[in-house]
Amino acid sequence: MNKNELIAAVADKSKLSKQDANSAVDAVFEALQESMAKGEEIRLVGFGTFSVSHRAASKGRNPSTGAEVDIPARNVPKFAAGKVLKDAVNK
Repeated sequence: MNKNELIAAVADKSKLSKQDANSAVDAVFEALQESMAKGEEIRLVGFGTFSVSHRAASKGRNPSTGAEVDIPARNVPKFAAGKVLKDAVNK
């Protein structure tokens, strides 16, 4: 499913116009992004938890030359599925 298909599904299930569903989906994604950019955790009971994890700086190797490369520290988004979502996927 891509974003347009998600918007169509939201519009169908909520009886909203596609334009209103698009605004709602964009607002949800924007709110998730803003919260995670602040390092906040987002718990959606029955769905899952979005969080931010810190990945420390490390050394890597260029596979073609074998040269050592510095990999900078960074924050990475994580998602852990909740029990209800796991159960729904494994029906």
